[in-house]
Amino acid sequence: MKCRHCNALLTLPLIDLGSAPPSNAYRSKQQLHQPEKKYPLRVLVCQTCWLAQTEDFAQANELFDADYAYFSSFSTTWLEHAKQYAHEMSVRFHVGPSSHVVEIAANDGYLLQYFKAANIPCTGVEPTASTAAAARAKGIDIVQEFFGVALARTLVAQGKQADLTAANNVLAHVPDINDFAAGFTVLLKPNGVATFEFPHLMQLMAENQFDTIYHEHFSYLSLTAVQRIFAANGLTVFDVEEHPTHGGSLRVFAQRTDAGNQPITDRVTQLLRQEETVGVRTEKYYSAFQLRAEKVKDDFVAFLIDAKRQGKSVAAYGAAAKGNTLMNFAAIGADLIQYVVDKNPAKQRKYMPGSQIPIVDPITLQEHRPDYLIILPWNIAKEVKEQNAPLAKLGTRFVTAVPKLEIG
Repeated sequence: MKCRHCNALLTLPLIDLGSAPPSNAYRSKQQLHQPEKKYPLRVLVCQTCWLAQTEDFAQANELFDADYAYFSSFSTTWLEHAKQYAHEMSVRFHVGPSSHVVEIAANDGYLLQYFKAANIPCTGVEPTASTAAAARAKGIDIVQEFFGVALARTLVAQGKQADLTAANNVLAHVPDINDFAAGFTVLLKPNGVATFEFPHLMQLMAENQFDTIYHEHFSYLSLTAVQRIFAANGLTVFDVEEHPTHGGSLRVFAQRTDAGNQPITDRVTQLLRQEETVGVRTEKYYSAFQLRAEKVKDDFVAFLIDAKRQGKSVAAYGAAAKGNTLMNFAAIGADLIQYVVDKNPAKQRKYMPGSQIPIVDPITLQEHRPDYLIILPWNIAKEVKEQNAPLAKLGTRFVTAVPKLEIG
């Protein structure tokens, strides 16, 4: 396989998580009796541009289909993050009623609803039918296509050139990262600003977040790699912020190289230097990740087997993609975790891909209180614990498996 960005031959392995179905391919009851597509889940690192990337097996249209079930608005923590973003960007870059904001991967309108409420014209680009429909229901203008240079040219021709673009948790999801990045160079007005948020590779490595690896994530991104990719496609990184979302993310600010007028902050240089210091551009940095992931798997399976032997009931919270990676890597099924609760009605009454554990309404926790509740989306563990505090008072213990097994 060759690098998605620079076309160099890939030989450095990061991790092999075996084979798994796409993490958002939730199963209906009827589908339980049908064959399930699984793909190898392996990540390699380019030693030329240092882009970490999954091997090519699954196609984007298979991963982001009409039934795509990830809806951003079900996390109150993420909604607050989006609201704060809309306020900060409006103030910093003077975005107002005469501006135009475009969000790529607008999902269910979780972010653009705040710009719309401030009477700021906005357009969302969202290829998945289910989430696009939810955004339209909020009154948001949605273009239901995958983004790249061709669509950017179409939007500009329609008078939708952007003063500000947002691309949250999507840069990692695109197979053609060069076409995607180049699209912003086309879409931005001369002095427009593009922001991108994505989980930081440095945090993934430091916190053993191997469960954030799944087929929908084609890339695992450092600022080192992103700066190079953007520069090759007409964008200059001028600022970067670190955020706690998704276990540790970067918000990267970029502008057109040919026209942007934003000064480059010291934070860019400082973070690049930090990545250099920890070894992002060295083979050794990636060498022990496989063993660390396997220890988490082994500890988690041992805990579940022990709970079963003691006659304890175990449920999980959050039918999250990261949970699917963990359970498929560890070969966990409904014999060890009885059910998964999720607030998203699109996931309820379905089954987790691979493990085939049933997904139910959170009310089930009151009806069948478990002895242990596994929090699969550990990045919102605080929110989950607060929402389910009555269970803890009755004796339920909260458990997270990543970055290490913790039983509260």
